[in-house]
Amino acid sequence: METSKSHGQLKEARPKISLQISAIDKILEIAGWLTLCVFWVLVILSYFKLPAIIPTHYNAGGEADAFGNKAFLFVLPGISTMLFGVLTILNRFPHLFNYPSPISFQNARQQYSNATRLIRYQKFIIVAAFAYISFVSIQTAKGPNNGLSLFFLPLFLALVFIPLTIAIVKSLRMK
Repeated sequence: METSKSHGQLKEARPKISLQISAIDKILEIAGWLTLCVFWVLVILSYFKLPAIIPTHYNAGGEADAFGNKAFLFVLPGISTMLFGVLTILNRFPHLFNYPSPISFQNARQQYSNATRLIRYQKFIIVAAFAYISFVSIQTAKGPNNGLSLFFLPLFLALVFIPLTIAIVKSLRMK
């Protein structure tokens, strides 16, 4: 059996298996794609109605603290699309991911399913967060707006790191 050295430990080659996509996985995937599409439509339809200068950055308190050309509005959907695409491709190769516990033929299906679901969830959260930031920038550029909520950053971090922690704990229990 083929082995490779990783982080000072030998690990056996991981099985390459085909995963069945569950209903939850389908919902997460569709939600991600829909959010990405709506994001682009929002930006394209709003672009021509905006003033030349728009908010381009927000501080930790959610207040706009930098402004720039409205063409900047396309940066977040562009980054979102790139991240979404890379993570979608990466998600096809769960045997290449890093796992907190050893992968065997007995636990591979569960471990891979857990990891690919986490990636689908993270894709959706990233796109939704970037879309919300763009929406707030559009609203702020159009007129008086309070900017991002003071709770945006803590909420976003919680939505990213709590599921990540749960997935890691779940993975550790699947030895």
